[in-house]
Amino acid sequence: MIDATQIRKGMILNLDRTLYKVMEFTLITPGRWKAIVQIKLRNLHDGSQTERRLRSEERVEQVVLEEIEMEYLYREGEDYVFMNLGNYEQIKLAPDVIGEGVNYLIPNVVFNIAMHEGTPIGIEPPVTVDLLVTETAPFLKGATQSASSKPATLETGLTVTVPQFVKEGDVIRIDTRDNKYLERVKTR
Repeated sequence: MIDATQIRKGMILNLDRTLYKVMEFTLITPGRWKAIVQIKLRNLHDGSQTERRLRSEERVEQVVLEEIEMEYLYREGEDYVFMNLGNYEQIKLAPDVIGEGVNYLIPNVVFNIAMHEGTPIGIEPPVTVDLLVTETAPFLKGATQSASSKPATLETGLTVTVPQFVKEGDVIRIDTRDNKYLERVKTR
């Protein structure tokens, strides 16, 4: 248990038997009154966001999640199968656990799976992923500088903005933090 004033951005808290990630943290000290902590939280189970105010003397439970490296293997029905790189056990994850990470699911990519008491609650993709361009507009000769980018659909269904020289069949590197094109890759 920690005091409300010790809460920081990125912490995982157990409030009312539900796990939340702290997205924003503000300490309000109104003159002669006691301090108040205002936090914006994201529910780790359903992704919903909420805000809470806590008195400075309130105590909350901080949760430490176990991070396990797992390799994505294949899709089975609606679920996705991952293999633990430490003991080679396989687990199935539902799409709601994976969330936005579904945009980077290609075989043999290693993800960090956040576990709480043996239950997977979220995944974190690697910082960069190489994906195949499946659909994009052709190169426009004489395109001006203002028209130097175009949308491209990748093998996972993700759509990103790419330079004019990228064509269908190219493999490109994507920054998973903001879905930005980084560079064209020679081979996978």
